[in-house]
Amino acid sequence: MREIDALGGEMGRNIDKTFIQMRMLNTGKGPAVHALRAQADKFLYQQTMKETIEKQERLTLRQGLVEDLIVVDGVCQGVITKTGAEYGAKTVVMTTGTYLRGKVIMGELMYESGPNNQQPSVKLSEALTRLGFQLARFKTGTPPRVHEDTIDFSKTEIQPGDDKPKYFSYETEYMAHSEQQLPCWLTYTSEETHQIINDNLHRAPMFSGLIEGTGPRYCPSIEDKIVRFADKPKHQIFLEPEGRNTKEYYVQGLSTSMPEDVQLSILRSIPGLEKVEMMRTGYAIEYDAVVPTQLWPSLETKVVPNLFTAGQINGTSGYEEAAGQGIMAGINAARKAQGREPVLIDRSKGYIGVMIDDLVTKGTNEPYRLLTSRAEYRLLLRHDNADLRLTPTGYEIGLISEARYHKFIEKKERVEAEIARLKETKFRPDEAVQTMLLPPDPLRCKTQSTGLRFCGVRS
Repeated sequence: MREIDALGGEMGRNIDKTFIQMRMLNTGKGPAVHALRAQADKFLYQQTMKETIEKQERLTLRQGLVEDLIVVDGVCQGVITKTGAEYGAKTVVMTTGTYLRGKVIMGELMYESGPNNQQPSVKLSEALTRLGFQLARFKTGTPPRVHEDTIDFSKTEIQPGDDKPKYFSYETEYMAHSEQQLPCWLTYTSEETHQIINDNLHRAPMFSGLIEGTGPRYCPSIEDKIVRFADKPKHQIFLEPEGRNTKEYYVQGLSTSMPEDVQLSILRSIPGLEKVEMMRTGYAIEYDAVVPTQLWPSLETKVVPNLFTAGQINGTSGYEEAAGQGIMAGINAARKAQGREPVLIDRSKGYIGVMIDDLVTKGTNEPYRLLTSRAEYRLLLRHDNADLRLTPTGYEIGLISEARYHKFIEKKERVEAEIARLKETKFRPDEAVQTMLLPPDPLRCKTQSTGLRFCGVRS
């Protein structure tokens, strides 16, 4: 997310406007793995992003279901919608999410659908096959949603946001709503939960053979967790509000495709949810993806020139992974339309570069998640230095304003000046330094908690 913002993307600014909780994760570890996490007001986020798109100069928004591509002499030159409307284009970016021949699965129930019962894109998948693309079949899932008024929060642990939250965008200075954050809540599965799941495995689509697609290894369903980690007595469950103006709570950690009656039994076996009412059932969704080794590092397809793909169609899982590909595919599609060379991010310069390089060179046989362990330069690719790594690129390609770039240059100069000062500063073992390094005085440690010294060491 920070890298997207450093390049000039919108996502960081939008979440800063609409978050309901902001929290820095992994603070007990080194700075290389510190990660900012936002809980969004789901509905406000969508509205605010749509408003941003509608107000963007030189951008025209059209809404329709694309069913085919206009390909002339092997080159993509536009799209055709379900209504027969044709839109010509020098380049096309295709970001189908989980809609490409999407199929919802819940127990014995199966039907063609995109997420939230929206229309799936079936004919587009057929068009890609006809054009010679090799497709894979993947699966993801979602948990049930429950009603806030039926949760007993006294049996859960509060998970508040940070007192002084940081922001995702380097441009954000202060947001008033950061002082009215909503908490999330932590609970756990129980022995009864595990027994209910084990007793109903014959009704679980992923074990009965109804699910064909490969699911994400690092975000397994609750039934998969119980089977794979049978030695674990409990698993974490986070209760997360969907927004400020809704009673709906997202049950994070309970992704499932079990039948509806089993889902309710599972929920009511969890401490704090004994009398819960389910507002929406969880489900699994299968979808088609393009085998990503058919892409150039620019995310242009090798099969059909001038066609770019980004997001879950490239075999990834997760909003952030999709957004990172989206901004790069958009940049490179625009540059190709202008007759310019593509922008490529090296593995040593960004996690986005690691992800794209992994996809186009290694491919993936499961939904890909971007983990710190995938990056050999992860000690350099920190949350706090994304601007130093990528803002010059964003400015060069025209996505960073002059005002923002000047502020960035000022920050960079201050950082460089401080590094130079530290290199030039020498400490010698004189009396003042030796005094500073004296062992702590136990009495002073008990009585003094503030000031220039603390336990004999300068703070």
